[in-house]
Amino acid sequence: MARLLFKLAQVPADEAQEIRALLDDNQIRYYETDAGFFRVGLDAIWLADDSQEEQARGLLRAYQDERSARQQASYAELVEAGQAPSTWQHFCAQPIRVLLLVCAIIFVAGLTLVPFLMLLKQA
Repeated sequence: MARLLFKLAQVPADEAQEIRALLDDNQIRYYETDAGFFRVGLDAIWLADDSQEEQARGLLRAYQDERSARQQASYAELVEAGQAPSTWQHFCAQPIRVLLLVCAIIFVAGLTLVPFLMLLKQA
């Protein structure tokens, strides 16, 4: 039976390609599924052979540790050079998204607090 190895949702294309290459280089049989047009399914890499699960998970763990160290070093270099994006730069890059998120937070907080405010008004 197939085993889920790695979910591809929100995974950068280069990381997914490196994982495919890692599995290919180690002759690990796998296949991919797509979430489909309505995004109901699951974007993932599945193992075709259960006997290779331990090896595949070990390789994936080592790869992710190495990638994490690489990304942290890259970010540290950006911070040191003063080129790391700030919160303000993120806001300027996607102002509508940030404003919608703030509005959603205020709306949910309001819905949560309305019953308590109504109780205080009655007392």
